[in-house]
Amino acid sequence: MKISPQNDPDLSGIHLWLLLWKASRAVEAHSMRSVAQFEIGTTDFGVLEALLHKGSLTVTQLRGKVLLTSGSMTTAVDRLEARGLVARHDDANDRRARIIRLTPEGRKLIECAFAQHRDEMESALAGFSNEDRANLLPLLRRLGRTAETTFHATPQQTGADLRRKE
Repeated sequence: MKISPQNDPDLSGIHLWLLLWKASRAVEAHSMRSVAQFEIGTTDFGVLEALLHKGSLTVTQLRGKVLLTSGSMTTAVDRLEARGLVARHDDANDRRARIIRLTPEGRKLIECAFAQHRDEMESALAGFSNEDRANLLPLLRRLGRTAETTFHATPQQTGADLRRKE
């Protein structure tokens, strides 16, 4: 890392990543504490929130919204179904698909949890004015798109590949 004089900020990619990582972890800590009050984890919160705002979804659609693997999605839906928060139904248009819906208990929980979570995220970001937020949004979107594009453009080596070279 380049060491800079006090008045010359470090604009290196590694420094920006470090600041973003620390900020992300701090905001995530607020999020996890907020969601935990409802005895659910962030994954289950994400599933319930998607169903609240998008309506009933197939497992595949839900997986795309929450960004979980197939196995993780199945585990999350199983867990939520066991608690009576969601129900699986057959898809009338596709016999292979299952539609996930909120139960009345699930809707009640996520409406309350989401309202409180929204307020707590506002509190966590209270130091940012609307102008700050408006300036930050396009930068974060561009950062995400750029990182994703360059990640997929770069051939990746797995741990197994690296061990073979040893």
